[in-house]
Amino acid sequence: MASPKKKLQGLVAATITPMTEHGEINFSVIGRYVDYLVEEQGVKNIFVNGTTGEGLSLSISERCRVAEEWVTEGRNKLDQIVIHVGALSLKESQELAQHAAKIGADGIAVIAPFFLKPWNKDVLINFLKEVAAAAPALPFYYYHIPALTGVKIRAEELLDGIQDKIPTFQGLKFSDTDLLDFGQCVDQNRQQQFAFLFGVDEQLLSALVMGATGAVGSTYNYLGKKTNQMLEAFERKDFSSALNHQFCIQRFINFVVKLGFGVSQTKAIMTLVSGIPMGPPRLPLQKASREFTDNAEAKLKSLDFLSFTDLKDGNLEACS
Repeated sequence: MASPKKKLQGLVAATITPMTEHGEINFSVIGRYVDYLVEEQGVKNIFVNGTTGEGLSLSISERCRVAEEWVTEGRNKLDQIVIHVGALSLKESQELAQHAAKIGADGIAVIAPFFLKPWNKDVLINFLKEVAAAAPALPFYYYHIPALTGVKIRAEELLDGIQDKIPTFQGLKFSDTDLLDFGQCVDQNRQQQFAFLFGVDEQLLSALVMGATGAVGSTYNYLGKKTNQMLEAFERKDFSSALNHQFCIQRFINFVVKLGFGVSQTKAIMTLVSGIPMGPPRLPLQKASREFTDNAEAKLKSLDFLSFTDLKDGNLEACS
């Protein structure tokens, strides 16, 4: 049995899977990527092979190799590495869970199967229980993302008594804007010490007020430092500063959402900010346009997220 893991908290970067121009995984840059997250963004927890990582667009063997590379490169640098092992096939999900345990991951997460869907809580829990049982030494997290799975079972309902069925259950990655559901997850499970990880980056401050213990998101790859400033302000009860940081982050996210913001665009922004080539996404996603990247770069500079020496002083949009 692995030693008990400490609770996953704080910022967790949903990692991008770097690819070559030909759509193959570019394993060679993952070491640089780890160092960038830790040294430049102050982010020491990662969530691998999720939505941002195009996990469900990768083959099972690719997912295993990506997980191995992150664990290898992150050793003694990262605090926690959670591997998303959800799949449409129970057998594949179990295989990925066993692999995550074998390579020394710190936890596994699973989305609801989304083609032949579970239509009630009990059916979903039966599926999750079988995956969790394949890696009985690893903390297990449910990844709630109804907009993508189409599985609308409320997280609050799912959590009711879940540890009786899944003893390794440790928490939830809640990627939905329903703050009533999220708040009730926290309110009704205060004794459980669960990790309540919020997944909608632009609403994080609201979730912190409701009891979120951490956050998993794509923007923490390149806005981790700024978001950590918000977390620190919140911790010291400087809510005015925390709100300013949240609004600043929202200005950027609001801007790119209007341009069309998804995994492809996240890859383009991360390449721009970090200098590490993330490459294009895999089909059916299309590469972000040059126009998008240019606009995003201008916005990042105007908000002082990119500190380039040629910036004009006194830009009123900059966030202090």
